[in-house]
Amino acid sequence: MRREVLRIFLAGATIAAYVPEAEAQATAAGELPPLTVTSSDRVPPKRTRASHPRHAPAGRKPGTSPSIQSAPAANGITSGSASLHAPNLQPTAASATQISGAEVNALPFSRPGEALEVVPGLIVTQHSGEGKANQYFLRGFNLDHGTDLAITVDGMPINMPTHGHGQGYADINFMIPELIRSVDVRKGPYYADKGDFASVGTVSIDYLNALPKNIAELTFGSFGYARVLAAGSTKVGEGTLLTAFEANKYNGPWEVPDDVRKLNGVLRYSQGTATDGLSLTAMAYSNGWNSTDQVPQRAIDQGLIDRFGSLDPTDGGTSSRFSLSGNWAQSSQYGQTKANAFVIRSALQLYNDFTYFLDDPVNGDQFSQIDRRTVYGFDASHAFAVRLAGIETETRVGVQARYDDINVGLFKTLQRQILSTVRNDHVQEGSVSLWADTTARWTDWLRTTVGIREDYFAGQVLSDTPQNSGDAQAAMTSPKVGIVLGPWSKTEFYGNAGFGLHSNDIRGATITVDPNDKVTPLDRVPLLVRSKGAELGIRTRVIDGLTSSLAVFVLDFDSELLFVGDAGTTEPSRPSRRVGVEWTNQYKLLPWMSLDFDLAYTHARFTDFDPVGNFIPGAPAWVASGSITFGRETGWFGALRARYFGPRPLIEDGSVNSLSSLIVNARAGYKFDNGMRLQLDVLNLFNAQTNQIEYYYLSRLPGEPIDGVADRHVHPAEPLAVRLTLAATF
Repeated sequence: MRREVLRIFLAGATIAAYVPEAEAQATAAGELPPLTVTSSDRVPPKRTRASHPRHAPAGRKPGTSPSIQSAPAANGITSGSASLHAPNLQPTAASATQISGAEVNALPFSRPGEALEVVPGLIVTQHSGEGKANQYFLRGFNLDHGTDLAITVDGMPINMPTHGHGQGYADINFMIPELIRSVDVRKGPYYADKGDFASVGTVSIDYLNALPKNIAELTFGSFGYARVLAAGSTKVGEGTLLTAFEANKYNGPWEVPDDVRKLNGVLRYSQGTATDGLSLTAMAYSNGWNSTDQVPQRAIDQGLIDRFGSLDPTDGGTSSRFSLSGNWAQSSQYGQTKANAFVIRSALQLYNDFTYFLDDPVNGDQFSQIDRRTVYGFDASHAFAVRLAGIETETRVGVQARYDDINVGLFKTLQRQILSTVRNDHVQEGSVSLWADTTARWTDWLRTTVGIREDYFAGQVLSDTPQNSGDAQAAMTSPKVGIVLGPWSKTEFYGNAGFGLHSNDIRGATITVDPNDKVTPLDRVPLLVRSKGAELGIRTRVIDGLTSSLAVFVLDFDSELLFVGDAGTTEPSRPSRRVGVEWTNQYKLLPWMSLDFDLAYTHARFTDFDPVGNFIPGAPAWVASGSITFGRETGWFGALRARYFGPRPLIEDGSVNSLSSLIVNARAGYKFDNGMRLQLDVLNLFNAQTNQIEYYYLSRLPGEPIDGVADRHVHPAEPLAVRLTLAATF
């Protein structure tokens, strides 16, 4: 099987090398005319302004040109260079949008992951320390640490399959927000170039290639927060060298300090432009922390611990990530070819205790999860245009491949000391995907997109329990379709539909016995699970300065099976359906002031019959956010942002629900003519006494019944905090 995994990976590489060459040869032979139409109608609009495994219960303006635009970066810095793999041929949907790095950094946020809450309808929280991946919520999904929300940074996938803590684990703590050029957002399984982890949505983050001025920032704040950032770029030969370094410490309001120790760096060399150029990027990240995990509400109510207290002060973890990636693009009369390749080396070790003395009344239930892997991958595509029977068409073809070499383990521990091994596996997992789509402009007011994607997955598990070793493979074909009508009176109408997929942890596809006792038989799960969805939407700019879009969607999953990293087994779930609506607005009130308001509602239910009920635990119904930003190149600037996270059912019968939360962050500052900037951020401005996250499950404290107590387990939102930043450009 090892040879099989490597074979499909190398086969994909061969196809990637062949596709552009074949297209060029065909065109040279006269089979395809030169590129004659632009991709202007397929650029997404630019915004110009499942519960945790262990916790399961018992202006957005239409794009106008694919040419490179000067994109504002953090602190008003602009760069004429764009990411070399930035998409320029994409289907359009009402929910698609692109957000600039300047807009990301104009809003106050408490942690890097929260910067992604600029994505309409996306909630980003944290339940366990500042080095662990965030919890994500979108379109009625509790996406845990990333499942079904595909996140990329400069073309590198962040989601990790067959991960020690959960399928699709997406740790974005290494992201440096000030380097963001743009955030490209697409939702639903409607896009042929997106596959695994992308059924609910994709968030593609691109970094800047160059900074016209060097940046130096120093931030101090409440609860021991300290951060230093230095970034700059310089000409080297025919290209540009960009460097950035970040160091961060933070204790938080917890009785057991988080003691975050983060170091982060980026080194990037680039030449040319996004359509004709190349870049080579190295990234390095290391973090260590303590964590106060969610605690049972009864422990707080009984006075056993404070609201910010801990039941196991030895919880925490370490994480590291090192990557090397390259991007290349070339345009010619034959079309445009793009390719990117990457190597990622990551490591994670977690110590968590969610149930205390439920499983082991003597030593407690702390466990350790390790995940060490090397990821190899590439993504190549070729785009060309041709006129057929008077109809302008644009076609893209692409190939993607990925190979993960993984060491993943689960251990029972006591104060971070190993007591026993639950399971320890060496996993090799690979995938190859072929995709194509064609957009046809039938009239000035009608264009359609038809696409198809073929995914093939294969892998091998070598387990310390031989019965759980084995091979698994699966393939799935996913058609896509889209239609755009208009514009009429500055208004367009959209329709999209498509099939997608969700990959399960491959250990769940080879498991036969419970790794805890090595005897109890367990059923295997499919390696790939089908998803399908559709969306109808409208976007209008009929009111000057206001861009407003409305999207109604439905998304079905055949199942939401998850491998329970906290237990080493597979947890069955049920088929589900989400039906929802999203309303997104951006209003340029004045040249120096913008307003944003986003509102989303989702009706999420299991679709099969079960007497326990059909509510989906952790699925939010209502999500809303609004912000106002103001400021010029110099002088006063500021922002005010409010985020509402509605109540969620915590068990299937809907009898227990989480609290809602309304968090308001504020910013005020002054930019001096000499490039200095003074900035004050106030987080949780009104000191809301609410929770970041809530679960409902069994746990046991000393002296409680041996079978445990079902209770709400909470991780509180941090109280009001201030952070003062002094920055300079030179």
